[in-house]
Amino acid sequence: MIPDFRPLLWLSLPFLWCSVASAQTADQLLQKFAGEFIEIRPGQSPYAGGQVSLGAAGKGQLPVVQVEIGGEFRMGRYEVTQELYEAVMGRNPSRWKGPRNSVELMTLSEAEEFCQRATDGLRRLKLLEEGQRVRLPTEVEWEYCCRAGTATRYSFGDVATAAGDEGNKATLLDPYAWHTGNAAGNDPPVGALKPNPWGLYDMHGYLSEFVTADERLSGVAKPDAGLPVILRGGSWKDHHSLLTSSARRQMPADTKDDAVGFRCVISR
Repeated sequence: MIPDFRPLLWLSLPFLWCSVASAQTADQLLQKFAGEFIEIRPGQSPYAGGQVSLGAAGKGQLPVVQVEIGGEFRMGRYEVTQELYEAVMGRNPSRWKGPRNSVELMTLSEAEEFCQRATDGLRRLKLLEEGQRVRLPTEVEWEYCCRAGTATRYSFGDVATAAGDEGNKATLLDPYAWHTGNAAGNDPPVGALKPNPWGLYDMHGYLSEFVTADERLSGVAKPDAGLPVILRGGSWKDHHSLLTSSARRQMPADTKDDAVGFRCVISR
């Protein structure tokens, strides 16, 4: 007598369907991700080219330096979201859950692994040009994009506070950034506040962002021993004075925090 496997097949169908549905959702999220980048074209208006000035005087700042901005690249409009990270990595480590909230509580190496997996996925979907890949921004790329052509402390001006502001209150910064004066966690979705002049959201505040060391800064911003991780942008845990375009900090290699995330670059 031939066994009847139909009940077993029926039981397996929901799992097969879930697997297919998950794959379709992952592809849709990767397609959405590919469309959420800004083309940065140094030397073409409004993007300054050639030698640009980065940094500022003072402790905790990138030192003032003139650097040569290279060729074109694409900068993520938003920090990587939890729904995208989970679709690519198969898990969501975040404390503050929300599909369009920025993902947090990953290490630098896990962020780099996400970039590699996202590269593989976008190549499979033919959404990358020959030789392109997804990666973390360098420190120069990050500040260049944060400043968005400005030379002020923030991308909207030199001051964060208005007359009458006290303590953590920063009325002029509030429309652009989540910080200790207007946030108590990583609750909002990405893009809830105003972007900088180049259309990039949450460059100031929300989450501090992983960046990679840039050889163009090797003479002025050498990594501290034992602190290889560079964070830029400040977060909802930080006072508004730590959210300037040039503010930075260095952390241990195993750093993970519910106020640390990342955004991506696509380049050759």
